[in-house]
Amino acid sequence: MTLTQRYVALGDSFTEGVGDWDPSRPNGVRGWADRVAEQLSLADPSWEYANLAIRGKKLRQVIDEQIEPALALKPTLVTLYAGGNDILRPKVDIDAIVQAYDGAIGRLRSGGAAVLVFTGFDSGQSPIFGRTRGRTALYNELVREAADAHGAVLVDYWRMKVLQDERYWDTDRLHMSPAGHILTAKKVLEVLRATDALDVPELDSLPAMDRIQRLKHDARWAREYLGPWVGRRLRGVSSGDNLSARYPSPVSLRPAD
Repeated sequence: MTLTQRYVALGDSFTEGVGDWDPSRPNGVRGWADRVAEQLSLADPSWEYANLAIRGKKLRQVIDEQIEPALALKPTLVTLYAGGNDILRPKVDIDAIVQAYDGAIGRLRSGGAAVLVFTGFDSGQSPIFGRTRGRTALYNELVREAADAHGAVLVDYWRMKVLQDERYWDTDRLHMSPAGHILTAKKVLEVLRATDALDVPELDSLPAMDRIQRLKHDARWAREYLGPWVGRRLRGVSSGDNLSARYPSPVSLRPAD
């Protein structure tokens, strides 16, 4: 008798899959977690997959809304990333949120699941998001300690310097492009010591821009993406307020291409 193995993905837009757009899938996205699930199932059909992540969620929302439903699914493997939306707020107590994160990792591990967590991305090259680099570095060190304490597996996203290439990011500069999601899926599978048949696509050449063109390009980005993002923060609303989890019940995913 083949025992079912179950992968449950938890978190915010990073894990939901924003930036890897696919109108045929729930919430219109695919993402690295789907791609990991597809490869696990390709290697072993007993794998099932649920994804409870919703864009815009802060760390305590992820814990309060996703941990118990995840445990109820009796997962074999859980991936968890949360805290990025907290770090981008004007004020945040990094010690307090990672203390809560530590407790969530412990609860998941006590349920018998293998748990994989991420450090935050090094945004030091970004003129806007780079201002949070110090916060992210502190968050990362505390997450590493929590992972060590609970025997969780760690993907050190901070050290994936190849992702400094802007072509791995969507036009909003906050979420990964399909290529970035594929690269992340390969890294997760590598850390899990799982095989994969994923090919990272060749990146398009970046258009040459002089200083004036770059300024216009940045101004358009600020108008179309940064302004609305700041506006949502000021109004206390989220892009995920009207969304539900993409795969709240376990499914079997197969590679789409």
